[in-house]
Amino acid sequence: MFYDKSKIFVKGGDGGNGCMAFRREKYVPEGGPWGGDGGRGGDVIFTADEGLRTLVDFRYQRHYKAGRGQHGMGKNMHGRTGEDLVLRVPVGTVVREAETGRFIGDLTDNGQELVVARGGRGGRGNARFATMINKAPRMAEKGEPGEELWLSLELKLLADVGLVGLPNAGKSSLITSISAARPKIADYPFTTVVPNLGMVRVDEGSSFVVADIPGLIEGAHTGTGLGHEFLRHVERTRVLVHVVDVSGSSGSPVEDFEVINRELSLYNPRLAEKPMIVAANKIDLPDSRENLELFTGQMGDKYEIYPISALTGEGVDRLVTGIALLLGRIPAGDSGILQQEEEVVVHEVGPRFTVEKSNGIFTVSGREIERHVAMTNLENEEALGRLQRIMSIMGIDQALRRAGAKNGDTVVIKNFEFEYTE
Repeated sequence: MFYDKSKIFVKGGDGGNGCMAFRREKYVPEGGPWGGDGGRGGDVIFTADEGLRTLVDFRYQRHYKAGRGQHGMGKNMHGRTGEDLVLRVPVGTVVREAETGRFIGDLTDNGQELVVARGGRGGRGNARFATMINKAPRMAEKGEPGEELWLSLELKLLADVGLVGLPNAGKSSLITSISAARPKIADYPFTTVVPNLGMVRVDEGSSFVVADIPGLIEGAHTGTGLGHEFLRHVERTRVLVHVVDVSGSSGSPVEDFEVINRELSLYNPRLAEKPMIVAANKIDLPDSRENLELFTGQMGDKYEIYPISALTGEGVDRLVTGIALLLGRIPAGDSGILQQEEEVVVHEVGPRFTVEKSNGIFTVSGREIERHVAMTNLENEEALGRLQRIMSIMGIDQALRRAGAKNGDTVVIKNFEFEYTE
C-alpha cells in the first residue's frame, strides 16, 4: 500500500543522573567530592533515503525513543552518551509538529538529516559544585528529560514531471508506454488510486522521473474524488504534463482542460505558474482529429500541444523529447516556485517565565525553570536550597508576590507542588 501520511511520537533520550560520591582513600586526607557527570541522552534523527517510497514503516510502529545517557559514577567517571535513534524516511518528507502544525523540516536530498527530538543534558556530579565555601557538596543533578512530541509526517513525491488530468484520460497508459512502471489500467474511472513513479530514459545519460497522479475531478481542491489526497505530490515537480482525452468520450476537451487547470489553481495558485505541456491523447479514436483541431485552435497559442496515442505509441517519442527539452531549460534544483511562506521558521522571543492564578493555585511555566525543577533531586535538602536560590535570582519570588501569593498558597511548577512562603 502507498502511505504518504503518518503521525508518530518521538522522544529524545533522558540525560544520565550525576553521581554524588567522595574520595575515600588511605593517605588522601580530605579527598573531597568525586562524583562524575551523567551522559547526554541520544537524539531522534530523521535521514532521507531515496530507496524508500512510502511511509508504511510508520504505520505499524508509532512510538520511538532514543537511548538514555548513562549515570555518572564515582572516581569522577562520566556516563557515556545515549545512542541516537536514526529513522529512515523517503526523500520529500515534510515534518511538522502534530498539535500546532509548526514546520520543523523538509527532507529533500538523499542522506539529509534532521534532528527532531534532542536528548537531555546529563546531570552534573557533586564534583562540579565544589567551591571554596562549600568544599563537600552533598548534591548532584538529575539528568534532563529528552524532548518529546507528536510529529505529523507528510510525503510529497520528488519527480521531474507530473501527469495530471481527468480520470480515464490515459495517464496510466502513458506512463506505461514511456517507462517501466506498470500501474493498473482499465476502462473505468479512478483505476489509479495511488501515485505511480516511472523512470523515463531519453538517451544515454539522460533521463527523468514521471509521477502519475490519480485522476482529478471538479471540486478536487475541496476534497471531492481521490485527487485531492495526492495533489501535494505535484507541488514538487518541475513540469506538468496535462493529459487530455481528445476523442470526446468524456465531453469537450477544452472544458476538461479548463476544469483541471482551475482545480490546480484553487488548490495552490502557484501551481498555475508551473511550466505545462499538453498531451492530446487518444488520437487513434474516431472524431479525435476534428476535436484536436478545435482544441489546438483555442489553446495552441498558450501551450505546447503534442498529439499522441498512449495505446499505439503514436507521437509518444515526440512528447518525451519535448519534455526533455523543457526540463533542460529549467534548473535541476528548481522544483521551483513552491517554497511556502508557512515553512519559514520564525523564532519568537517570549518571557522567561509566566505566572498564572487559577482556583487559588499559582502555576509557574517556562522552559528554563521547568528544566531546573526536572534536574533537581527534590528529596535532597541542599539541592532544594539551590533551586530556591535559582527561583529568587530569576525573579519568580517577586512575580508570585505581585500576583498576590501569600503564605500557605499552593504553587505548581510542572510536577513540583509546594507551599509559598515569603
